[in-house]
Amino acid sequence: MDNILKKLEEILEERKSANENESYVASLYAKGLDEILKKVGEESAEVIIAAKDNNNEKVIYEVADLWFHILVLLRQKDIKVDKIEQELSRRFGLSGLEEKASRNN
Repeated sequence: MDNILKKLEEILEERKSANENESYVASLYAKGLDEILKKVGEESAEVIIAAKDNNNEKVIYEVADLWFHILVLLRQKDIKVDKIEQELSRRFGLSGLEEKASRNN
């Protein structure tokens, strides 16, 4: 699979100029940040429910929905996937406790 997140990022950027009556993503952009955040929250809750139900196939499905809506949020905020990858890369070799402590300073 050739970097699906970057491909989605490109498509989501294109949807910014699409007709909101013809594109789900364009309709989210038209409704604004609050609607996008609402979808991220809903999808997060669905991931939690699927995990609690111990249904791995449902977890996969719901995480895909969550990641999709996170990508919509990132495009709304003009944040590139590369920036998230850079942040994750920065954390390699750094314990979670150290990383968390560095944010408190």
